[in-house]
Amino acid sequence: MKALVLDAPGAPDSLYVTDLPMPTPTAGEVRVKVEAVGLNPVDYKVAAWGNPAWQYPFVLGLDVAGTIDALGDNVTEWHVGDRVVYHGNLACPGGYAEYATTPTHVITALPANIPFTDAAAIPCVGYTAYQALFRKLRLAEGQTVLIHAGAGGVGGFAIQLAVLAKAMIITTCSQRNIDYVKQLGADYVIDYQQESIKERVMKITGGRGVEAIVDTLSSDSATAGLEMLAYSGGIACVAGFVDCQKMEPFSKALSIHEVALGAAYGSGDLTAQKDLARMGGEIIDLLHTGSIDPMVSEIVTLEEIPQALNRLAERHVRGKIVATI
Repeated sequence: MKALVLDAPGAPDSLYVTDLPMPTPTAGEVRVKVEAVGLNPVDYKVAAWGNPAWQYPFVLGLDVAGTIDALGDNVTEWHVGDRVVYHGNLACPGGYAEYATTPTHVITALPANIPFTDAAAIPCVGYTAYQALFRKLRLAEGQTVLIHAGAGGVGGFAIQLAVLAKAMIITTCSQRNIDYVKQLGADYVIDYQQESIKERVMKITGGRGVEAIVDTLSSDSATAGLEMLAYSGGIACVAGFVDCQKMEPFSKALSIHEVALGAAYGSGDLTAQKDLARMGGEIIDLLHTGSIDPMVSEIVTLEEIPQALNRLAERHVRGKIVATI
């Protein structure tokens, strides 16, 4: 099969297309004919770091949409020809290839009316946003949420999900993306290049602060967010944890959360892994009814993935890049 591989930790430019043997599903797994795969920042990050579990040449690509074409032993609930989508294990070969294998307990059925390219845009960023808002922060109607980087993948999905929750939404972005995030549903937009985020947040909330923050940027940004939270507020950290030494204990009864989908695999927690499929089902239902936009901004080929990952690394991509295989 054709695959895009990495021979050693390195930059996206070190990826190249070659032929690999077809993977064989083991007991409890299926093999998926990959139709589309989503590109995510974690791809170029883990490419640079490497992983002790990898055997080279290694295939990246966590977000896979396609059709089951082979079943491992003891698989009875899925069938050859089923359309599926899943978020994969970064320690195992992924979807930058014509075929990939995955455990059955993490896959979600894909309705016939949803294009594979739309489905592949969902898992990493959509599940992250969903887990942050509803599994961690318990966002409720009428609450105010600050969502950083609203034009990005996680931020864009978080805005749309917060709209469905009937929350008031503040987001950050650059000047060129202001209209875009407003179209997604943001009530207030802060141009982080021109304005003080804290000053605007406190002005919008009458000095109280927000009930929830989804921080997709860094540890420094998450730590700065502590001062923007209202009493009993919470922050979900996606890209870096807060510096807890900067917190005043028992001052505002804050809650701090990590969001790390990959840890569901790394921890070996089957319940957490099965929750990936449950979140997938809930988000795919929203996509099926047209309640959310998959935000696919660009579709590339397998050979074009390295260049697309380089653009992602510049952190100015709007929405999602998806590759067709």
